Amino acid sequence: MNLTLRVWRQKNAGDPGRMVEYPATGIIPDMSFLEMLDVVNEGLIAKGEEPIAFDSDCREGICGTCSLVINGIAHGGQRGTTCCQLHMRFFKDGDVITIEPWRAKGFPVLRDLVTDRGAFDRIVQSGGFISVNTGGTPDANALPVSKVDSDRAMDAAACIGCGACVAACKNASAMLFVAAKVSHLAQLPQGKVERTQRVTNMVKQMDVEGFGNCTVTGSCEAVCPKEISLDFIAQMNREYGRAILKGTK
Repeated sequence: MNLTLRVWRQKNAGDPGRMVEYPATGIIPDMSFLEMLDVVNEGLIAKGEEPIAFDSDCREGICGTCSLVINGIAHGGQRGTTCCQLHMRFFKDGDVITIEPWRAKGFPVLRDLVTDRGAFDRIVQSGGFISVNTGGTPDANALPVSKVDSDRAMDAAACIGCGACVAACKNASAMLFVAAKVSHLAQLPQGKVERTQRVTNMVKQMDVEGFGNCTVTGSCEAVCPKEISLDFIAQMNREYGRAILKGTK
Protein backbone atom coordinates (compact mmCIF):
# COMPACT_ATOMS: atom_id res chain seq x y z
CA MET A 1 0.00 0.00 0.00
CA ASN A 2 1.11 3.52 -0.79
CA LEU A 3 -0.47 6.34 1.21
CA THR A 4 -0.14 10.08 1.73
CA LEU A 5 -0.02 11.34 5.31
CA ARG A 6 -0.97 14.88 6.32
CA VAL A 7 0.61 15.18 9.77
CA TRP A 8 0.47 17.98 12.33
CA ARG A 9 4.05 19.12 13.05
CA GLN A 10 4.80 21.43 15.97
CA LYS A 11 8.27 21.94 17.41
CA ASN A 12 7.13 22.89 20.92
CA ALA A 13 4.22 24.30 22.91
CA GLY A 14 4.97 27.84 21.71
CA ASP A 15 5.24 26.98 18.01
CA PRO A 16 2.13 27.70 15.86
CA GLY A 17 2.45 24.33 14.09
CA ARG A 18 1.38 23.30 10.59
CA MET A 19 0.28 20.34 8.48
CA VAL A 20 3.07 18.58 6.55
CA GLU A 21 2.65 15.90 3.86
CA TYR A 22 4.68 12.68 3.88
CA PRO A 23 4.53 9.63 1.61
CA ALA A 24 4.01 6.27 3.32
CA THR A 25 5.14 3.62 0.83
CA GLY A 26 5.29 -0.15 1.01
CA ILE A 27 2.84 -0.34 3.90
CA ILE A 28 1.69 -3.86 4.77
CA PRO A 29 -2.07 -4.12 5.45
CA ASP A 30 -1.46 -6.18 8.62
CA MET A 31 0.60 -3.39 10.19
CA SER A 32 -0.94 -1.42 13.02
CA PHE A 33 -1.32 2.33 12.57
CA LEU A 34 1.63 2.98 14.90
CA GLU A 35 3.80 0.47 13.06
CA MET A 36 3.03 2.39 9.89
CA LEU A 37 4.21 5.60 11.61
CA ASP A 38 7.37 3.76 12.70
CA VAL A 39 8.09 2.92 9.06
CA VAL A 40 7.57 6.54 8.02
CA ASN A 41 9.86 7.71 10.84
CA GLU A 42 12.60 5.27 9.78
CA GLY A 43 12.49 6.86 6.34
CA LEU A 44 12.67 10.39 7.81
CA ILE A 45 15.62 9.46 10.03
CA ALA A 46 17.44 7.88 7.06
CA LYS A 47 17.09 11.22 5.23
CA GLY A 48 18.34 13.17 8.24
CA GLU A 49 14.94 14.66 9.00
CA GLU A 50 13.20 14.97 12.35
CA PRO A 51 10.90 11.99 13.05
CA ILE A 52 7.24 12.51 13.90
CA ALA A 53 6.75 12.58 17.68
CA PHE A 54 3.83 10.55 18.99
CA ASP A 55 2.99 8.75 22.24
CA SER A 56 2.82 4.97 22.62
CA ASP A 57 3.61 2.37 25.24
CA CYS A 58 1.83 -0.99 25.51
CA ARG A 59 0.59 -1.14 21.90
CA GLU A 60 -2.05 -3.58 23.14
CA GLY A 61 -4.95 -1.21 23.76
CA ILE A 62 -4.37 -1.05 27.52
CA CYS A 63 -2.33 2.04 28.40
CA GLY A 64 -4.29 4.72 26.52
CA THR A 65 -1.25 6.74 25.41
CA CYS A 66 -1.74 6.33 21.63
CA SER A 67 -3.82 9.48 21.36
CA LEU A 68 -4.35 10.50 17.73
CA VAL A 69 -7.16 12.06 15.74
CA ILE A 70 -7.21 10.20 12.42
CA ASN A 71 -9.24 11.70 9.58
CA GLY A 72 -11.12 13.80 12.10
CA ILE A 73 -12.06 10.92 14.43
CA ALA A 74 -10.35 10.06 17.72
CA HIS A 75 -8.54 6.70 17.41
CA GLY A 76 -9.61 6.39 13.76
CA GLY A 77 -13.27 5.46 14.05
CA GLN A 78 -13.19 1.68 14.46
CA ARG A 79 -15.54 0.74 17.32
CA GLY A 80 -13.80 -0.23 20.56
CA THR A 81 -10.33 0.23 19.06
CA THR A 82 -7.29 2.26 20.08
CA CYS A 83 -4.79 3.61 17.54
CA CYS A 84 -2.33 0.83 18.29
CA GLN A 85 -5.06 -1.75 17.53
CA LEU A 86 -6.12 -0.01 14.31
CA HIS A 87 -4.75 -1.93 11.32
CA MET A 88 -3.86 -0.53 7.93
CA ARG A 89 -6.23 -2.98 6.20
CA PHE A 90 -9.01 -0.53 7.13
CA PHE A 91 -7.48 1.94 4.65
CA LYS A 92 -7.17 1.73 0.87
CA ASP A 93 -4.16 2.09 -1.39
CA GLY A 94 -3.79 5.75 -2.37
CA ASP A 95 -5.67 7.11 0.64
CA VAL A 96 -4.79 10.49 2.10
CA ILE A 97 -4.77 10.23 5.91
CA THR A 98 -4.86 13.30 8.15
CA ILE A 99 -3.26 12.83 11.59
CA GLU A 100 -3.63 15.37 14.41
CA PRO A 101 -3.17 15.49 18.20
CA TRP A 102 -6.04 15.83 20.68
CA ARG A 103 -7.50 19.35 20.43
CA ALA A 104 -8.55 20.61 23.85
CA LYS A 105 -7.57 23.37 26.27
CA GLY A 106 -6.99 20.74 28.94
CA PHE A 107 -4.58 18.83 26.66
CA PRO A 108 -2.00 21.37 25.42
CA VAL A 109 0.20 20.18 22.54
CA LEU A 110 3.82 19.64 23.59
CA ARG A 111 5.26 18.55 20.26
CA ASP A 112 3.79 17.21 17.01
CA LEU A 113 1.19 14.62 18.07
CA VAL A 114 2.13 14.59 21.77
CA THR A 115 -0.16 16.34 24.24
CA ASP A 116 0.11 16.94 27.97
CA ARG A 117 -2.66 14.88 29.59
CA GLY A 118 -1.53 15.56 33.13
CA ALA A 119 -4.95 17.11 33.78
CA PHE A 120 -6.39 13.59 34.02
CA ASP A 121 -3.75 12.66 36.59
CA ARG A 122 -4.62 15.69 38.69
CA ILE A 123 -8.33 14.85 38.55
CA VAL A 124 -7.62 11.33 39.82
CA GLN A 125 -5.29 12.69 42.50
CA SER A 126 -8.11 14.94 43.73
CA GLY A 127 -10.29 11.99 44.71
CA GLY A 128 -10.12 8.95 42.47
CA PHE A 129 -8.88 6.61 45.16
CA ILE A 130 -9.84 4.93 48.45
CA SER A 131 -7.96 6.16 51.53
CA VAL A 132 -10.01 4.47 54.27
CA ASN A 133 -8.40 1.52 56.01
CA THR A 134 -10.22 -1.66 54.98
CA GLY A 135 -7.82 -3.99 56.78
CA GLY A 136 -5.79 -6.70 55.10
CA THR A 137 -6.65 -8.38 51.82
CA PRO A 138 -8.72 -11.14 53.48
CA ASP A 139 -10.78 -8.48 55.31
CA ALA A 140 -11.48 -6.52 52.14
CA ASN A 141 -12.34 -9.68 50.23
CA ALA A 142 -14.79 -10.66 52.97
CA LEU A 143 -17.05 -7.72 52.12
CA PRO A 144 -19.93 -9.04 50.01
CA VAL A 145 -20.44 -7.36 46.62
CA SER A 146 -23.36 -8.32 44.41
CA LYS A 147 -22.69 -9.60 40.90
CA VAL A 148 -24.60 -6.64 39.43
CA ASP A 149 -22.47 -4.11 41.36
CA SER A 150 -19.17 -5.86 40.67
CA ASP A 151 -19.92 -6.12 36.94
CA ARG A 152 -20.87 -2.45 36.76
CA ALA A 153 -17.76 -1.45 38.71
CA MET A 154 -15.61 -3.44 36.28
CA ASP A 155 -17.32 -1.81 33.29
CA ALA A 156 -16.41 1.63 34.67
CA ALA A 157 -12.89 0.53 35.64
CA ALA A 158 -12.24 -0.42 32.00
CA CYS A 159 -11.54 3.27 31.26
CA ILE A 160 -7.89 3.66 30.24
CA GLY A 161 -7.83 7.45 30.48
CA CYS A 162 -6.84 7.98 26.85
CA GLY A 163 -8.81 11.22 26.48
CA ALA A 164 -10.66 10.31 23.28
CA CYS A 165 -13.90 11.42 24.96
CA VAL A 166 -12.44 14.92 25.38
CA ALA A 167 -11.08 15.03 21.83
CA ALA A 168 -14.44 14.03 20.34
CA CYS A 169 -16.61 16.37 22.41
CA LYS A 170 -17.53 19.73 20.88
CA ASN A 171 -17.11 21.22 24.37
CA ALA A 172 -13.94 19.26 25.21
CA SER A 173 -15.79 17.78 28.19
CA ALA A 174 -14.10 15.21 30.44
CA MET A 175 -17.38 14.02 31.91
CA LEU A 176 -17.16 10.44 30.62
CA PHE A 177 -13.67 9.97 32.07
CA VAL A 178 -14.57 11.49 35.45
CA ALA A 179 -17.87 9.61 35.53
CA ALA A 180 -16.10 6.30 34.97
CA LYS A 181 -13.65 6.94 37.81
CA VAL A 182 -16.38 8.16 40.19
CA SER A 183 -18.80 5.35 39.33
CA HIS A 184 -16.20 2.63 39.61
CA LEU A 185 -15.53 3.36 43.28
CA ALA A 186 -19.09 4.39 44.14
CA GLN A 187 -20.30 0.88 43.24
CA LEU A 188 -18.06 -0.80 45.81
CA PRO A 189 -18.56 -0.86 49.60
CA GLN A 190 -14.95 0.23 50.15
CA GLY A 191 -15.59 3.37 48.09
CA LYS A 192 -18.90 4.42 49.59
CA VAL A 193 -17.34 5.99 52.73
CA GLU A 194 -15.77 8.83 50.71
CA ARG A 195 -18.28 8.97 47.86
CA THR A 196 -19.58 12.51 48.47
CA GLN A 197 -16.17 14.11 48.95
CA ARG A 198 -14.77 12.18 46.01
CA VAL A 199 -17.30 13.36 43.44
CA THR A 200 -17.23 17.01 44.56
CA ASN A 201 -13.42 17.12 44.53
CA MET A 202 -13.11 15.46 41.13
CA VAL A 203 -15.78 17.61 39.48
CA LYS A 204 -14.18 20.73 40.97
CA GLN A 205 -10.75 19.73 39.63
CA MET A 206 -12.26 18.94 36.23
CA ASP A 207 -13.58 22.51 36.06
CA VAL A 208 -10.22 23.94 37.21
CA GLU A 209 -8.48 22.10 34.36
CA GLY A 210 -10.64 23.92 31.80
CA PHE A 211 -12.72 21.07 30.42
CA GLY A 212 -16.13 22.02 29.02
CA ASN A 213 -19.65 21.03 30.01
CA CYS A 214 -21.42 17.89 28.85
CA THR A 215 -24.36 18.33 26.47
CA VAL A 216 -24.93 14.56 26.09
CA THR A 217 -24.34 14.32 22.34
CA GLY A 218 -22.92 10.81 22.75
CA SER A 219 -19.76 11.53 20.74
CA CYS A 220 -17.62 10.49 23.73
CA GLU A 221 -19.24 7.06 23.98
CA ALA A 222 -18.97 6.59 20.20
CA VAL A 223 -15.16 6.96 20.15
CA CYS A 224 -14.32 5.41 23.53
CA PRO A 225 -12.03 2.43 22.84
CA LYS A 226 -13.41 0.66 25.92
CA GLU A 227 -17.03 1.59 25.07
CA ILE A 228 -17.71 3.26 28.42
CA SER A 229 -21.45 3.93 28.62
CA LEU A 230 -23.11 7.33 28.96
CA ASP A 231 -25.03 5.72 31.84
CA PHE A 232 -22.04 6.47 34.04
CA ILE A 233 -22.46 10.20 33.44
CA ALA A 234 -26.00 9.88 34.75
CA GLN A 235 -24.69 8.00 37.78
CA MET A 236 -22.07 10.67 38.46
CA ASN A 237 -24.75 13.37 38.26
CA ARG A 238 -26.74 11.46 40.86
CA GLU A 239 -23.65 11.14 43.05
CA TYR A 240 -22.97 14.86 42.70
CA GLY A 241 -26.59 15.76 43.48
CA ARG A 242 -26.46 13.59 46.60
CA ALA A 243 -23.25 15.31 47.70
CA ILE A 244 -24.78 18.76 47.23
CA LEU A 245 -27.87 17.81 49.24
CA LYS A 246 -25.58 16.63 52.04
CA GLY A 247 -23.78 19.95 51.95
CA THR A 248 -20.42 18.53 50.85
CA LYS A 249 -18.05 21.18 49.47
